[in-house]
Amino acid sequence: MTKKKWIPAVIILAIAAVVGGVAAASFIAKRNFVEDIYEGEGVTSTFTLSEYNENLEGTVADATVYVLQGEEEGASLLVLGGTHPNEPSGHMAAILLEENATVEVGTIYVITNVNNSAFTHNDPLEGSPQYINFTTSTGETRTFHYGSRATNPIDQWPDPDIYTHSSGQTLSGSETRNLNRCYPGIEDGTITEQVAYAVTTMIQELDITMTIDLHESSPEYSVNNATVAHENAMSIASEGVLNLQLEGISMSLEPSPVSLHGLTHRELGDFTNTYALLMETGNPSQGRLRGATNEELVLTGEDPCYEIAYDLGLLYVDYSSGSLPIETRVGRHLQGIIEYINALNNNSEDQLVVTGIPTYDELTADGVSLGDFLL
Repeated sequence: MTKKKWIPAVIILAIAAVVGGVAAASFIAKRNFVEDIYEGEGVTSTFTLSEYNENLEGTVADATVYVLQGEEEGASLLVLGGTHPNEPSGHMAAILLEENATVEVGTIYVITNVNNSAFTHNDPLEGSPQYINFTTSTGETRTFHYGSRATNPIDQWPDPDIYTHSSGQTLSGSETRNLNRCYPGIEDGTITEQVAYAVTTMIQELDITMTIDLHESSPEYSVNNATVAHENAMSIASEGVLNLQLEGISMSLEPSPVSLHGLTHRELGDFTNTYALLMETGNPSQGRLRGATNEELVLTGEDPCYEIAYDLGLLYVDYSSGSLPIETRVGRHLQGIIEYINALNNNSEDQLVVTGIPTYDELTADGVSLGDFLL
């Protein structure tokens, strides 16, 4: 090789090495980043999911369960945040719940990062931010992951061509890393199935009264600003939805499809005694019509592309304001939790009495930001 030829080759290799090094450093930093999650005053204890599936012990998929136990026995609630870590309002609503709530009667269990592995990476080619940041009332900046819909492939690889659920249902192979397609789980299955098994077993052994799984969805998705409920939970869900609507918070009620397996609202309702609910709230950073996907979009929900889509009648959410900020989305989740607790209390002898959950009105008041409710 002549000198003229090998000099450009060396330069290209050097550039590739630098790019690879930067990418590797970013990947390692994301993988090992520890979020700023604090225990609220109402947290009485914690444990990890590996107590209900020992296969998770020592793995990145093990997750902390925050327990808020009242002085009196009563009903119990499990809140799942972070099933899909690229849907940040579910994650942040769970964090605000455990950092602010105090239980007087009964028990609340909160898992802020239920698919912990999926927080450690981003979806390829989505251009997503790595993190989102909030400023607290004391001026502290707290940083949280913006993750992926699916378990990190480093923890579970390779994807099969076809994912066969334990029910026999077949789906695209990539769904094998989607926690919300893996319930009720398999004790020694893939790491995603192991997490699902641990959650299911925890609900069974603790006899948890109600479970609420928190999600976000694209504004053009038809099941939006909605609660999906197992048939056994319909009386509670319908009462809660009605009360949300009376308060001016748009919320529809969808029955859990009987033939679609692997989802919390179907499998947890079938395999445990819990009242299984799932909430969806509209988020422009989830959709396919969006412009730049960055931290600003995730936090403000402002996107000119969605303004056009709204004017064309393509959306299933009210986007007349030109924004869907995270305060609104988290407020919807937390107000939903409040109303479903109230509905549970009206339909059960066992009560769940809790104070301190930030309300929709508090989170959406003028001049208020989500960081004001973080410790």
